[in-house]
Amino acid sequence: MNHKRPLAALAAVLAAPALANPIDLVRPDAPELADYGTLPIGVRTLALVNPGQIDIVSTQDDDQPLYDRPLTVEIWYPAADGTPPGGTYEATLRDGKTKVTLTGRAARDAAPATGNSFPLIVISHGYPGNRFLMSHLGENLASKGYVTVSIDHTDSTYSDQEVFGSTLFNRPIDQRFVIDQMAALDGDLAGIIDTNAVGVIGYSMGGYGALIFGGAGVTQAATEYSWGTPNGLLARHLAGSESHEALIDPRVRALIAIGPWGRNAGFWDANGMAGLRVPTLFMAGGSDDVSVYDAIRTIFEEANGTDRHLLTFDHANHNAAAPIPAPIEAWEPVDELDFVPFEHYADAVWDTTRMNNIAQHFATAFMDLHLKGDVGKRPYLDLIEDAEAGILALDEEANPTEDHTYWTGFAPRTAKGLRFETLLKGE
Repeated sequence: MNHKRPLAALAAVLAAPALANPIDLVRPDAPELADYGTLPIGVRTLALVNPGQIDIVSTQDDDQPLYDRPLTVEIWYPAADGTPPGGTYEATLRDGKTKVTLTGRAARDAAPATGNSFPLIVISHGYPGNRFLMSHLGENLASKGYVTVSIDHTDSTYSDQEVFGSTLFNRPIDQRFVIDQMAALDGDLAGIIDTNAVGVIGYSMGGYGALIFGGAGVTQAATEYSWGTPNGLLARHLAGSESHEALIDPRVRALIAIGPWGRNAGFWDANGMAGLRVPTLFMAGGSDDVSVYDAIRTIFEEANGTDRHLLTFDHANHNAAAPIPAPIEAWEPVDELDFVPFEHYADAVWDTTRMNNIAQHFATAFMDLHLKGDVGKRPYLDLIEDAEAGILALDEEANPTEDHTYWTGFAPRTAKGLRFETLLKGE
């Protein structure tokens, strides 16, 4: 354990103004790799436009109009030495109306670091969501030597929630487009982004998109749902089709799919899932009733075209790991929703910051291994399945003995309620 962490975390809390809604807290009992890295962080907002895209919202039986699809992204990146930490984000609550202020460690529009390039990680929210829903991962990973870019998916945000068919169609396309845009970026950020080593982190519908992007084509039945994408247009992502194969990007070396939606609704079968070809870390709540935990397990088991892991938060529901802590404004009812917005962010059993820290720990290990080739992170992913069954066996100098099986990076008593499974390609 890092004994400096409690004082740093306490100082961050005390320094934050009232209603600041911090996204950057690291609990004293967080696993080892949850800590922020040593690099200062910058953040910028960028407006992108993908020209000539099918306007799913306006599509009719005999008309498929095109439009220029706007995408706003938040980019976190290693900043120049000496950049002072701290900044705010102006976000919208789940009701699509209430404005909230989030606080974090990134400095707005700071000069980027020089002399190095850093792997790119794309972050893709759920339906609905926004680019700040997983901002804790955006900041945390940037401090460890990544450029992270989180997307506001048009037609799928809190204040722009349109027909579901647009989300089904556009998610993997948006993810691919943003990677291409980062590769073509001009200015001072262009020199620090390594788009030959890319990871994608997707939550719920973002996870659905990431799996399609990683090779898991959808079923024929999914292209025909009356409530889905109109006019059979989802066939663009059909398993085995030339159009789906053309979408897949060899620059993408690692996926993290958190509570991925789709197998529960027949969007994949065993054949489609076998097409997944990118190493994948799944995270899920053991009681997820939105994407359905058993369906997520089926994805994990059927994706035998690649190495993959499944991290389970026992008893957690669909909000496991991904969402930031509920803004304090979310604790009150609103007229626009028939539920308290808090429910969109929080879990009834697990503390959100605790889950965020665990997600940061495993995301760091997984991305470092696959995007940076850091084999020293393998022990953090080579774990016994049931954390509670781990044996703590240390010698007099606190070094693990051969009987030690407690999860690497977790202090004694802190890994309960977690399970971690690994299947290799072909299994």
